[in-house]
Amino acid sequence: MNFRYVGPPRLGRGLDRYQRIDQTAHREVHGEFRRRSVRELLAMAEQVDLRGRGGAAFPFARKLKAVVSAARRQDAQTVVLVNATEGEPASAKDKLLMSRTPHLILDGAMLAALALGAREVVIGVTDGGRAGRSIRSAVVESNLGGFIRVVRLPERFVTGEGGALVNGVNGAPALPPGRKVRAAERGVDGLPTLLSNAETFAQLALLSQLGPDLYRAIGTAEEPGTVLLTVWGPGGRPVVVEAPAGTPLFQVLDLCRADVGQGVLMGGYHGAWLAPAAANRARVSREDIARAGASLGAGIILPLAPDVCPLGEVARVAVYMGMETAGQCGPCRLGLPALARSLRALAEGDSRSEALSAVRQGMQVVKGRGACHHPDGTSRFIASALEVFRDDVDTHLASGTCGRPVRGLLPIDGEDAAAVEESEDTGLRLTVDWTRCAGHGLCGHLVPDLVSLDEHGFPVVESKSVPQRLLRQAHQAIEMCPALAMRFKTP
Repeated sequence: MNFRYVGPPRLGRGLDRYQRIDQTAHREVHGEFRRRSVRELLAMAEQVDLRGRGGAAFPFARKLKAVVSAARRQDAQTVVLVNATEGEPASAKDKLLMSRTPHLILDGAMLAALALGAREVVIGVTDGGRAGRSIRSAVVESNLGGFIRVVRLPERFVTGEGGALVNGVNGAPALPPGRKVRAAERGVDGLPTLLSNAETFAQLALLSQLGPDLYRAIGTAEEPGTVLLTVWGPGGRPVVVEAPAGTPLFQVLDLCRADVGQGVLMGGYHGAWLAPAAANRARVSREDIARAGASLGAGIILPLAPDVCPLGEVARVAVYMGMETAGQCGPCRLGLPALARSLRALAEGDSRSEALSAVRQGMQVVKGRGACHHPDGTSRFIASALEVFRDDVDTHLASGTCGRPVRGLLPIDGEDAAAVEESEDTGLRLTVDWTRCAGHGLCGHLVPDLVSLDEHGFPVVESKSVPQRLLRQAHQAIEMCPALAMRFKTP
């Protein structure tokens, strides 16, 4: 994986000499491990305002304090949980850390674990390839196999949500719990758990090694130090860049031989788009990107080339996000797929004015009503696209198309969402027993991807096979039909 940097690298120090920094090389590059007390870690984290690097930017010191307080109150042991799942398809920074400099992550996790007197460190991963193998090897190299365990979880967008990660580590489905449960109060095995992102722990290790004064010698006064960024260049492959906070965005793009194009997506698929003018003025810091109207999030920077259809590219991601839901609440299970259908209809020129109204209505319906933040984040991504690419929207409304292709520049785990839908063919089809059907219309609300309702409220069933992602809803439509008129048939 390509790594570049603005100014002297810190997290990436030594990567110009080593393809992977093993434990021996790690000590040569970063020095010996020094144990710290909770008081020392808190003081250092507060002095530089160390924030989580997984997207929410929550203050690390506040998390640490919360775990200490909960452990005392409950008279319980603690656990340190490293979120290295990186479920966002456009992000690659944590994979680079795991692949090439994994001992920084381990040092940060062990600093916290030893300070807390934790029972264990757990590292949650989804990667079964090079990154996953590397972090497991680092545990062995450090002789920490009895204290650190690596847990493999399903590679899905929602797996990285804190509650979903805890559930997965505890042996339950890796899905958000549906109600807010703070890991600091009850996490792994019900114990107070310090949960943070892989880069956050690597930054903690760096902070301990450098000390607060040297750590904040670069960056901005409000956001000291460096940030890891995943930048998508013209070749359609990610480059991980380490840059001091406050670096001009155009400088980071230029380093990766990219420009702002039609607009720049900041923060990934729960983030927002910046128009070209705003992107050219912006600097890489949480505060500056927020002022520009977006979010730095997990450090994703994705410019959209001028020769593609913005609406089609965004619609393709919306379909993917609708498929990646936990499926536990109405906004996720029904709202996001409906929103994706409307956006795709607008991009493809079908019922254009009606589709745009449906997109806007769909965003309002899911906003603030989900069991987790997935509906809100997806809506924010779509809403910013409608604003930044409003000229393209107007063209689609007037002509049905902008004439430019959809090339799949926005990554969704290497597969087109439509292809995923087709590959999940179950061979089952829904059918209606018309001798029983009374037009209650419940099936149309339970599985709208397959059943629409005519003007009299009777079902109009799609002839296509039920995809795997809709099988549960189809079963529910059959079981809940008041007239017992809905059923499966095989070809």
